[in-house]
Amino acid sequence: MALPDTSQAVLPDFDETASGTRPPAPAHVPTMADLTDELTTRRAEAHFGHDPEAEARHLSKGKLLARQRIDALLDPGTFTELGLFAEHRAVGFGMEDSHPEGDGVITGWGEIDGRTVFVFAHDARVRGGALGATFAAKIHQLLDFADSVGAPVIGLNDGGGARIQEGIDALAGFGQLFARNVRASGVVPQISVVLGSCAGGAVYSPALTDYTFMVEGMANMFITGPDVVRAVTGEEITQEQLGGSATHGTRTGVASFVAADEESCFDDVRELLSYLPSNNAETPPYVRPSDDPDRRCEDLLRLVPVDDRTPYDIRTVIGHIVDDGDYLEVQESWASNIVCVLARLDGHTVGIVGNQPAVMAGVLDIDSSEKAARFVRTCDAFNIPLVTLVDVPGFMPGTGQEHNGIIRRGAKLLYAYCEATVPRVQVILRKAFGGAYIVMDSKSIGSDLSFAWPSNQTAVMGADGAANIIFRRQLRTAAEPEKLRKELVAEYTEQLMNPFVAAQRGHVDDVIDPADTRRVLIKSLDMLRTKRARQPQRKHGNEPL
Repeated sequence: MALPDTSQAVLPDFDETASGTRPPAPAHVPTMADLTDELTTRRAEAHFGHDPEAEARHLSKGKLLARQRIDALLDPGTFTELGLFAEHRAVGFGMEDSHPEGDGVITGWGEIDGRTVFVFAHDARVRGGALGATFAAKIHQLLDFADSVGAPVIGLNDGGGARIQEGIDALAGFGQLFARNVRASGVVPQISVVLGSCAGGAVYSPALTDYTFMVEGMANMFITGPDVVRAVTGEEITQEQLGGSATHGTRTGVASFVAADEESCFDDVRELLSYLPSNNAETPPYVRPSDDPDRRCEDLLRLVPVDDRTPYDIRTVIGHIVDDGDYLEVQESWASNIVCVLARLDGHTVGIVGNQPAVMAGVLDIDSSEKAARFVRTCDAFNIPLVTLVDVPGFMPGTGQEHNGIIRRGAKLLYAYCEATVPRVQVILRKAFGGAYIVMDSKSIGSDLSFAWPSNQTAVMGADGAANIIFRRQLRTAAEPEKLRKELVAEYTEQLMNPFVAAQRGHVDDVIDPADTRRVLIKSLDMLRTKRARQPQRKHGNEPL
């Protein structure tokens, strides 16, 4: 059956209404180009903000803006932002009148030296950088990504703590942040950079991370500010005195690094990351060395005095041993009687702990024990082999140390070394006395290898003190007690304190030429690189916190 011919049919005019009038023309339908232009405009507004006065106040303090900080930190053009248009949903106390895009924090990922890192930056122009529920959720997402992807996370902190207008929601946001900090601890490197205020509960996130940077004259951290301190205790104190970079860099140890300005701070962060793996399943980055692994360190023969009472700077020893003399010292100005550095030996990252004879004769005390324990645990978490340079007269005596818990707090270093499973090599340079010798990674607590210089003296205590105790009766009745004491000191030194005694008993694997220290360490760590350690089956140990 043929279809009818409709070519000449007249179609009805559907634009006409029943009354015969034409309806209004439809509104303009935006094109994709129009929508993209609107997106560009909204992005620009979100990037630059809506409060020029707040921006002027921020810049007047000599600070970079949050986006400028991210640009200064990351490789150019690598930042990808998340949550640009996120807004808070709080009501009351004027919150419903303002909904700035991003809610005061910038989050995303980028690269440093070609490696992925996650970063968040407080925008202090928005409610002083205070944390609310949406603000917190953006950081939570970032930490979840860092944990699952296995990449470092860097927080650029410049905020006033919890957002008061959001009450318990803001506090819960902090709580969930802290829980994520703990979950990611030892899994990915976490780095806090304090570039302004960090007060109240906000300080605990940096305290839970692996490293904290502070900028001089700009950063401050405290639980309660000067006004509260004044009201409660009557003390008059400034923000800088209470929690500035000098306080945390020299007195509390909260600051791992202190920088003169923001630009140098970001350079230091990049340098630190060059020593660290992206996560705990990887080894640290390898850097092809230009320094000869067999290079002898002849200067060490004259730099370290044989007389154990003569001080020297352990950092000069480290500088001669490591690749090209380059190293990064952690907590340089706090507990400086011990030195902790990240360096490279034949291109591989190592963590070096060394007693510092130039400060308090290198004695171990509360602060130095806690400093070294933290460093050892961080290295162990991120597969960084440990080298321990020993020149220690013992633990610091005195009621101040005893009453402030040297037993419990000194045990932290012992626990950290005993628990560490990375390759561990000990080198005894001069004296190694008493319990401090044991704590400084002796073979008895699990050091894989131990070497001694010919100047090594290992004993329960120094020869003078030992002679006074062992030969107390003979000295009391001797016709010439001082002459006898010198003879007995020499006898004790010869029989028990020379390095060959320790080697004969297997407590030292070899007595080495100091000039060969670099070569010996490189060969030892190369052999230990495939070390496999067995851990006991347990939930976790009970560290003497």
